[in-house]
Amino acid sequence: MALIMKYIDSMQRYMDSYGDSRTKDWPMMSSPFPTLAVCLTYVYLVKVLGPRLMENRKPFQLQNTLIIYNAAQVIFSAWLFYEIAFSGWLTGHYNFRCQPVDYSNNPRTLRMVHACWWYYFSKFTEFMDTIFFVLRKKTSQVTTLHVIHHGCMPMSVWFGVKFTPGGHSTFFGLLNTFVHIVMYTYYMFSAMGPQFQKYLWWKKYLTTLQMVQFVLIMVHAFQLLFIDCNYPKAFVWWIGMHAVMFFFLFNEFYKNAYKGRRMKHKNLLMFILQRKMKYDDDVDEVKQKDSNNKAAEDEDKKALLANGHVSNGVISNGSVANGYPKNGYKTAAASAPATTLINGNSASMNGSVKTSTANGSVYKNGEAPLLANGHSKMVGGELAAQLTQRKLQQQQK
Repeated sequence: MALIMKYIDSMQRYMDSYGDSRTKDWPMMSSPFPTLAVCLTYVYLVKVLGPRLMENRKPFQLQNTLIIYNAAQVIFSAWLFYEIAFSGWLTGHYNFRCQPVDYSNNPRTLRMVHACWWYYFSKFTEFMDTIFFVLRKKTSQVTTLHVIHHGCMPMSVWFGVKFTPGGHSTFFGLLNTFVHIVMYTYYMFSAMGPQFQKYLWWKKYLTTLQMVQFVLIMVHAFQLLFIDCNYPKAFVWWIGMHAVMFFFLFNEFYKNAYKGRRMKHKNLLMFILQRKMKYDDDVDEVKQKDSNNKAAEDEDKKALLANGHVSNGVISNGSVANGYPKNGYKTAAASAPATTLINGNSASMNGSVKTSTANGSVYKNGEAPLLANGHSKMVGGELAAQLTQRKLQQQQK
Protein backbone atom coordinates (compact mmCIF):
# COMPACT_ATOMS: atom_id res chain seq x y z
CA MET A 1 0.00 0.00 0.00
CA ALA A 2 2.86 2.36 0.82
CA LEU A 3 4.37 1.62 -2.60
CA ILE A 4 1.13 2.53 -4.33
CA MET A 5 0.84 5.81 -2.40
CA LYS A 6 4.44 6.62 -3.27
CA TYR A 7 3.73 6.03 -6.94
CA ILE A 8 0.61 8.23 -6.82
CA ASP A 9 2.54 11.01 -5.08
CA SER A 10 5.33 10.96 -7.65
CA MET A 11 2.76 11.06 -10.49
CA GLN A 12 1.07 14.04 -8.84
CA ARG A 13 4.37 15.95 -8.65
CA TYR A 14 5.01 15.20 -12.33
CA MET A 15 1.59 16.56 -13.28
CA ASP A 16 2.08 19.69 -11.22
CA SER A 17 5.44 20.27 -12.84
CA TYR A 18 4.50 19.64 -16.45
CA GLY A 19 0.76 20.31 -16.43
CA ASP A 20 -0.69 23.51 -17.81
CA SER A 21 -0.79 26.07 -15.00
CA ARG A 22 -3.85 27.75 -16.53
CA THR A 23 -6.06 24.69 -15.95
CA LYS A 24 -4.44 23.41 -12.76
CA ASP A 25 -7.20 24.62 -10.43
CA TRP A 26 -10.13 24.04 -12.76
CA PRO A 27 -12.77 21.43 -11.77
CA MET A 28 -11.54 17.80 -12.08
CA MET A 29 -8.12 18.98 -13.36
CA SER A 30 -5.92 18.55 -10.31
CA SER A 31 -5.75 14.75 -10.61
CA PRO A 32 -6.84 12.07 -13.09
CA PHE A 33 -8.39 9.91 -10.39
CA PRO A 34 -11.73 11.71 -10.05
CA THR A 35 -12.24 11.35 -13.79
CA LEU A 36 -11.15 7.70 -13.68
CA ALA A 37 -13.57 7.02 -10.82
CA VAL A 38 -16.47 8.57 -12.72
CA CYS A 39 -15.66 6.50 -15.84
CA LEU A 40 -15.49 3.22 -13.88
CA THR A 41 -18.73 4.06 -12.07
CA TYR A 42 -20.37 4.67 -15.43
CA VAL A 43 -19.29 1.27 -16.75
CA TYR A 44 -20.50 -0.53 -13.62
CA LEU A 45 -23.81 1.34 -13.67
CA VAL A 46 -24.73 0.66 -17.29
CA LYS A 47 -23.39 -2.90 -17.52
CA VAL A 48 -24.20 -4.36 -14.10
CA LEU A 49 -26.24 -2.33 -11.63
CA GLY A 50 -28.63 -0.65 -14.06
CA PRO A 51 -29.80 -3.81 -15.89
CA ARG A 52 -30.14 -5.60 -12.53
CA LEU A 53 -32.36 -2.82 -11.10
CA MET A 54 -34.49 -2.70 -14.25
CA GLU A 55 -34.85 -6.46 -14.59
CA ASN A 56 -38.29 -6.67 -12.92
CA ARG A 57 -39.46 -3.17 -13.77
CA LYS A 58 -41.31 -1.82 -16.75
CA PRO A 59 -39.26 0.38 -19.10
CA PHE A 60 -39.58 4.12 -18.57
CA GLN A 61 -41.36 6.17 -21.22
CA LEU A 62 -38.94 9.06 -21.72
CA GLN A 63 -40.01 10.54 -25.06
CA ASN A 64 -40.20 14.17 -23.92
CA THR A 65 -37.04 13.83 -21.84
CA LEU A 66 -35.16 12.43 -24.82
CA ILE A 67 -36.34 15.21 -27.12
CA ILE A 68 -35.20 17.89 -24.66
CA TYR A 69 -31.89 16.13 -23.93
CA ASN A 70 -30.98 15.63 -27.59
CA ALA A 71 -31.97 19.18 -28.50
CA ALA A 72 -29.72 20.45 -25.68
CA GLN A 73 -26.86 18.29 -26.97
CA VAL A 74 -27.30 19.69 -30.48
CA ILE A 75 -27.06 23.24 -29.12
CA PHE A 76 -24.12 22.39 -26.85
CA SER A 77 -22.21 20.65 -29.67
CA ALA A 78 -22.91 23.52 -32.05
CA TRP A 79 -21.56 26.02 -29.52
CA LEU A 80 -18.42 23.95 -28.93
CA PHE A 81 -17.82 23.63 -32.67
CA TYR A 82 -18.15 27.37 -33.03
CA GLU A 83 -15.75 28.08 -30.15
CA ILE A 84 -13.07 25.64 -31.34
CA ALA A 85 -13.40 26.81 -34.93
CA PHE A 86 -13.31 30.54 -34.29
CA SER A 87 -10.67 30.50 -31.59
CA GLY A 88 -8.25 28.65 -33.82
CA TRP A 89 -8.93 26.45 -36.83
CA LEU A 90 -11.07 28.78 -38.94
CA THR A 91 -9.28 32.01 -38.02
CA GLY A 92 -6.20 31.49 -40.15
CA HIS A 93 -3.96 31.36 -37.09
CA TYR A 94 -3.89 27.55 -36.92
CA ASN A 95 -1.82 25.42 -39.28
CA PHE A 96 -3.32 22.06 -40.29
CA ARG A 97 0.14 20.53 -40.77
CA CYS A 98 1.69 21.54 -37.49
CA GLN A 99 0.19 23.59 -34.69
CA PRO A 100 2.19 23.80 -31.43
CA VAL A 101 0.45 24.59 -28.17
CA ASP A 102 0.33 28.26 -27.23
CA TYR A 103 0.81 28.59 -23.45
CA SER A 104 0.33 32.35 -23.35
CA ASN A 105 -2.56 34.28 -21.86
CA ASN A 106 -3.62 35.75 -25.17
CA PRO A 107 -7.45 36.19 -25.13
CA ARG A 108 -7.85 34.12 -28.30
CA THR A 109 -5.65 31.39 -26.80
CA LEU A 110 -7.55 31.43 -23.50
CA ARG A 111 -10.79 31.12 -25.46
CA MET A 112 -9.46 27.89 -26.96
CA VAL A 113 -8.35 26.63 -23.51
CA HIS A 114 -11.84 27.21 -22.11
CA ALA A 115 -13.36 25.46 -25.15
CA CYS A 116 -11.11 22.47 -24.44
CA TRP A 117 -12.36 22.19 -20.86
CA TRP A 118 -16.02 22.42 -21.93
CA TYR A 119 -15.35 19.76 -24.54
CA TYR A 120 -13.99 17.56 -21.73
CA PHE A 121 -17.13 18.27 -19.68
CA SER A 122 -19.36 17.30 -22.64
CA LYS A 123 -17.97 13.76 -22.46
CA PHE A 124 -19.72 13.34 -19.10
CA THR A 125 -23.05 14.63 -20.41
CA GLU A 126 -22.85 11.98 -23.13
CA PHE A 127 -23.07 9.29 -20.43
CA MET A 128 -26.78 10.02 -20.41
CA ASP A 129 -27.11 8.33 -23.82
CA THR A 130 -26.38 4.97 -22.22
CA ILE A 131 -28.28 5.64 -19.01
CA PHE A 132 -31.43 6.35 -21.04
CA PHE A 133 -30.94 3.05 -22.88
CA VAL A 134 -30.83 1.23 -19.55
CA LEU A 135 -33.91 3.02 -18.17
CA ARG A 136 -35.84 2.17 -21.33
CA LYS A 137 -34.54 -1.44 -21.18
CA LYS A 138 -32.86 -1.07 -24.57
CA THR A 139 -30.02 -3.28 -23.40
CA SER A 140 -29.29 -4.47 -26.95
CA GLN A 141 -28.01 -0.97 -27.69
CA VAL A 142 -25.63 -0.96 -24.72
CA THR A 143 -22.96 -2.59 -26.86
CA THR A 144 -19.26 -2.98 -26.12
CA LEU A 145 -18.53 -0.32 -28.74
CA HIS A 146 -20.94 2.11 -27.08
CA VAL A 147 -19.57 1.59 -23.56
CA ILE A 148 -15.89 1.71 -24.58
CA HIS A 149 -16.42 4.82 -26.67
CA HIS A 150 -18.19 6.76 -23.92
CA GLY A 151 -16.17 5.29 -21.04
CA CYS A 152 -12.75 6.12 -22.51
CA MET A 153 -13.38 9.59 -23.87
CA PRO A 154 -13.40 11.62 -20.60
CA MET A 155 -10.11 10.06 -19.52
CA SER A 156 -8.54 10.64 -22.93
CA VAL A 157 -9.62 14.28 -23.12
CA TRP A 158 -8.50 14.92 -19.54
CA PHE A 159 -4.85 14.48 -20.52
CA GLY A 160 -5.25 16.91 -23.39
CA VAL A 161 -6.79 19.61 -21.17
CA LYS A 162 -4.19 18.98 -18.45
CA PHE A 163 -1.08 19.13 -20.64
CA THR A 164 -1.91 20.45 -24.12
CA PRO A 165 -5.09 22.61 -24.05
CA GLY A 166 -5.00 23.93 -27.58
CA GLY A 167 -2.81 23.34 -30.57
CA HIS A 168 -2.70 20.29 -32.82
CA SER A 169 -4.87 17.96 -30.71
CA THR A 170 -7.92 20.27 -30.82
CA PHE A 171 -8.53 19.21 -34.42
CA PHE A 172 -10.05 16.08 -32.88
CA GLY A 173 -12.57 18.25 -30.97
CA LEU A 174 -13.42 20.28 -34.09
CA LEU A 175 -14.43 17.20 -36.10
CA ASN A 176 -16.05 15.41 -33.19
CA THR A 177 -18.35 18.30 -32.25
CA PHE A 178 -19.47 18.62 -35.88
CA VAL A 179 -20.32 14.91 -36.01
CA HIS A 180 -22.23 15.24 -32.74
CA ILE A 181 -24.37 18.04 -34.16
CA VAL A 182 -25.51 15.64 -36.88
CA MET A 183 -25.76 12.65 -34.53
CA TYR A 184 -27.89 14.31 -31.84
CA THR A 185 -30.12 15.83 -34.51
CA TYR A 186 -30.79 12.30 -35.70
CA TYR A 187 -31.51 11.13 -32.13
CA MET A 188 -33.84 14.07 -31.53
CA PHE A 189 -35.97 13.32 -34.60
CA SER A 190 -35.92 9.62 -33.75
CA ALA A 191 -37.33 10.40 -30.28
CA MET A 192 -40.19 12.43 -31.76
CA GLY A 193 -42.06 9.33 -32.87
CA PRO A 194 -42.82 7.11 -35.88
CA GLN A 195 -44.13 10.00 -37.98
CA PHE A 196 -40.53 11.24 -38.32
CA GLN A 197 -39.03 7.88 -39.32
CA LYS A 198 -39.33 8.74 -43.02
CA TYR A 199 -36.84 11.57 -42.47
CA LEU A 200 -34.24 9.26 -40.90
CA TRP A 201 -33.12 7.30 -43.97
CA TRP A 202 -29.56 8.59 -43.51
CA LYS A 203 -28.67 6.63 -40.36
CA LYS A 204 -26.02 4.47 -42.02
CA TYR A 205 -24.44 7.60 -43.53
CA LEU A 206 -24.07 8.94 -40.00
CA THR A 207 -21.96 5.90 -39.12
CA THR A 208 -19.95 6.46 -42.30
CA LEU A 209 -19.41 10.09 -41.27
CA GLN A 210 -18.08 8.93 -37.90
CA MET A 211 -15.59 6.58 -39.59
CA VAL A 212 -14.45 9.35 -41.96
CA GLN A 213 -13.88 11.51 -38.88
CA PHE A 214 -11.53 8.93 -37.38
CA VAL A 215 -9.60 8.52 -40.64
CA LEU A 216 -9.03 12.30 -40.83
CA ILE A 217 -7.92 12.36 -37.19
CA MET A 218 -5.47 9.50 -37.83
CA VAL A 219 -3.94 11.24 -40.84
CA HIS A 220 -3.80 14.59 -39.07
CA ALA A 221 -2.14 13.13 -35.97
CA PHE A 222 0.30 10.67 -37.52
CA GLN A 223 1.69 13.19 -39.98
CA LEU A 224 3.62 14.69 -37.07
CA LEU A 225 5.67 11.49 -36.92
CA PHE A 226 7.25 12.65 -40.20
CA ILE A 227 7.21 16.40 -39.58
CA ASP A 228 9.42 18.32 -37.15
CA CYS A 229 6.85 20.07 -34.98
CA ASN A 230 7.02 21.39 -31.43
CA TYR A 231 4.29 19.05 -30.25
CA PRO A 232 4.69 16.06 -27.85
CA LYS A 233 5.03 12.79 -29.76
CA ALA A 234 3.32 10.96 -26.91
CA PHE A 235 0.09 12.83 -27.63
CA VAL A 236 0.46 12.10 -31.34
CA TRP A 237 0.40 8.39 -30.56
CA TRP A 238 -2.33 8.81 -27.93
CA ILE A 239 -4.72 10.60 -30.28
CA GLY A 240 -3.81 8.56 -33.36
CA MET A 241 -4.24 5.18 -31.68
CA HIS A 242 -7.58 6.24 -30.22
CA ALA A 243 -8.71 7.10 -33.72
CA VAL A 244 -7.50 3.71 -35.02
CA MET A 245 -9.33 1.83 -32.25
CA PHE A 246 -12.59 3.69 -32.76
CA PHE A 247 -12.38 3.35 -36.54
CA PHE A 248 -12.21 -0.44 -36.35
CA LEU A 249 -14.93 -0.61 -33.70
CA PHE A 250 -17.27 1.54 -35.77
CA ASN A 251 -16.36 -0.37 -38.92
CA GLU A 252 -17.29 -3.63 -37.21
CA PHE A 253 -20.57 -2.09 -36.09
CA TYR A 254 -21.23 -0.88 -39.65
CA LYS A 255 -20.66 -4.35 -41.13
CA ASN A 256 -22.89 -6.03 -38.56
CA ALA A 257 -25.66 -3.44 -38.74
CA TYR A 258 -25.85 -2.71 -42.46
CA LYS A 259 -23.98 -5.29 -44.51
CA GLY A 260 -25.48 -8.06 -42.38
CA ARG A 261 -28.91 -6.54 -42.99
CA ARG A 262 -28.18 -6.36 -46.71
CA MET A 263 -27.31 -10.07 -46.70
CA LYS A 264 -30.59 -10.80 -44.90
CA HIS A 265 -32.46 -8.80 -47.52
CA LYS A 266 -30.54 -10.61 -50.25
CA ASN A 267 -31.34 -13.99 -48.70
CA LEU A 268 -34.99 -12.96 -48.36
CA LEU A 269 -35.06 -11.89 -52.00
CA MET A 270 -33.49 -15.19 -53.06
CA PHE A 271 -36.05 -17.05 -50.96
CA ILE A 272 -38.90 -15.13 -52.61
CA LEU A 273 -37.46 -15.75 -56.08
CA GLN A 274 -37.00 -19.45 -55.33
CA ARG A 275 -40.57 -19.66 -54.06
CA LYS A 276 -41.79 -17.96 -57.23
CA MET A 277 -39.72 -20.28 -59.43
CA LYS A 278 -41.09 -23.28 -57.53
CA TYR A 279 -44.62 -21.92 -57.95
CA ASP A 280 -44.04 -21.42 -61.68
CA ASP A 281 -42.64 -24.94 -61.96
CA ASP A 282 -45.68 -26.31 -60.12
CA VAL A 283 -48.02 -24.41 -62.45
CA ASP A 284 -46.13 -25.69 -65.51
CA GLU A 285 -46.27 -29.22 -64.11
CA VAL A 286 -50.03 -28.96 -63.57
CA LYS A 287 -50.48 -27.59 -67.08
CA GLN A 288 -48.34 -30.41 -68.48
CA LYS A 289 -50.38 -32.98 -66.54
CA ASP A 290 -53.61 -31.45 -67.83
CA SER A 291 -52.25 -31.53 -71.36
CA ASN A 292 -51.17 -35.16 -70.98
CA ASN A 293 -54.56 -36.09 -69.51
CA LYS A 294 -56.37 -34.41 -72.39
CA ALA A 295 -54.18 -36.22 -74.92
CA ALA A 296 -54.85 -39.52 -73.13
CA GLU A 297 -58.60 -38.86 -73.21
CA ASP A 298 -58.43 -38.15 -76.92
CA GLU A 299 -56.58 -41.41 -77.48
CA ASP A 300 -59.16 -43.26 -75.39
CA LYS A 301 -61.96 -41.80 -77.47
CA LYS A 302 -60.26 -42.89 -80.65
CA ALA A 303 -59.71 -46.38 -79.22
CA LEU A 304 -63.35 -46.62 -78.16
CA LEU A 305 -64.54 -45.70 -81.62
CA ALA A 306 -62.20 -48.29 -83.06
CA ASN A 307 -63.76 -50.88 -80.69
CA GLY A 308 -67.29 -50.37 -81.97
CA HIS A 309 -68.65 -47.45 -79.98
CA VAL A 310 -70.73 -45.11 -82.05
CA SER A 311 -69.81 -41.51 -82.60
CA ASN A 312 -72.73 -39.31 -81.63
CA GLY A 313 -74.95 -42.42 -81.76
CA VAL A 314 -74.47 -43.09 -85.48
CA ILE A 315 -72.28 -45.53 -87.35
CA SER A 316 -72.21 -44.76 -91.01
CA ASN A 317 -72.15 -48.35 -92.26
CA GLY A 318 -74.24 -49.93 -89.49
CA SER A 319 -71.36 -52.00 -88.19
CA VAL A 320 -68.08 -51.38 -86.50
CA ALA A 321 -64.54 -52.37 -87.24
CA ASN A 322 -64.39 -55.35 -84.90
CA GLY A 323 -67.38 -57.07 -86.49
CA TYR A 324 -70.14 -56.36 -83.95
CA PRO A 325 -73.50 -56.09 -85.81
CA LYS A 326 -76.28 -53.76 -84.69
CA ASN A 327 -77.56 -56.25 -82.08
CA GLY A 328 -74.07 -56.49 -80.60
CA TYR A 329 -73.27 -60.13 -81.53
CA LYS A 330 -70.02 -60.85 -83.16
CA THR A 331 -70.00 -62.38 -86.64
CA ALA A 332 -67.80 -65.25 -87.59
CA ALA A 333 -64.31 -64.51 -88.52
CA ALA A 334 -63.13 -65.18 -91.99
CA SER A 335 -61.28 -68.28 -90.88
CA ALA A 336 -64.23 -69.75 -88.89
CA PRO A 337 -66.94 -72.03 -90.41
CA ALA A 338 -69.81 -70.18 -92.05
CA THR A 339 -72.39 -71.78 -89.77
CA THR A 340 -70.58 -71.13 -86.52
CA LEU A 341 -70.03 -67.85 -84.60
CA ILE A 342 -66.81 -67.30 -82.74
CA ASN A 343 -68.72 -67.66 -79.47
CA GLY A 344 -70.13 -71.02 -80.55
CA ASN A 345 -73.68 -69.90 -81.40
CA SER A 346 -75.27 -70.89 -84.71
CA ALA A 347 -75.57 -68.48 -87.57
CA SER A 348 -79.27 -68.02 -86.96
CA MET A 349 -80.18 -64.49 -86.06
CA ASN A 350 -81.86 -65.64 -82.83
CA GLY A 351 -78.84 -67.75 -81.89
CA SER A 352 -80.57 -71.26 -82.17
CA VAL A 353 -78.56 -74.13 -83.64
CA LYS A 354 -79.64 -75.94 -86.78
CA THR A 355 -78.26 -78.75 -88.85
CA SER A 356 -77.78 -78.56 -92.51
CA THR A 357 -80.88 -79.35 -94.61
CA ALA A 358 -78.79 -80.58 -97.48
CA ASN A 359 -78.75 -84.19 -96.15
CA GLY A 360 -82.42 -84.22 -95.08
CA SER A 361 -81.70 -84.10 -91.33
CA VAL A 362 -84.22 -82.47 -89.10
CA TYR A 363 -83.57 -79.43 -86.88
CA LYS A 364 -81.92 -80.24 -83.64
CA ASN A 365 -84.70 -78.84 -81.44
CA GLY A 366 -87.50 -79.95 -83.74
CA GLU A 367 -88.20 -76.36 -84.47
CA ALA A 368 -87.94 -74.51 -87.65
CA PRO A 369 -85.57 -71.60 -87.75
CA LEU A 370 -87.27 -68.27 -87.13
CA LEU A 371 -87.26 -65.38 -89.45
CA ALA A 372 -86.12 -62.02 -88.18
CA ASN A 373 -89.74 -61.30 -87.21
CA GLY A 374 -90.28 -64.72 -85.49
CA HIS A 375 -92.13 -66.56 -88.31
CA SER A 376 -91.03 -69.93 -89.63
CA LYS A 377 -88.99 -70.02 -92.72
CA MET A 378 -90.19 -73.07 -94.85
CA VAL A 379 -90.11 -73.60 -98.53
CA GLY A 380 -92.11 -75.74 -100.96
CA GLY A 381 -92.55 -79.49 -100.14
CA GLU A 382 -91.10 -79.26 -96.67
CA LEU A 383 -94.07 -77.24 -95.50
CA ALA A 384 -96.62 -79.59 -97.18
CA ALA A 385 -95.02 -82.71 -95.65
CA GLN A 386 -95.19 -81.25 -92.20
CA LEU A 387 -98.85 -80.31 -92.54
CA THR A 388 -99.76 -83.86 -93.78
CA GLN A 389 -97.95 -85.42 -90.85
CA ARG A 390 -99.86 -83.26 -88.33
CA LYS A 391 -103.23 -84.15 -90.01
CA LEU A 392 -102.56 -87.98 -89.73
CA GLN A 393 -101.70 -87.59 -86.06
CA GLN A 394 -105.04 -85.87 -85.41
CA GLN A 395 -107.06 -88.61 -87.20
CA GLN A 396 -105.38 -91.35 -85.16
CA LYS A 397 -106.47 -89.59 -81.97
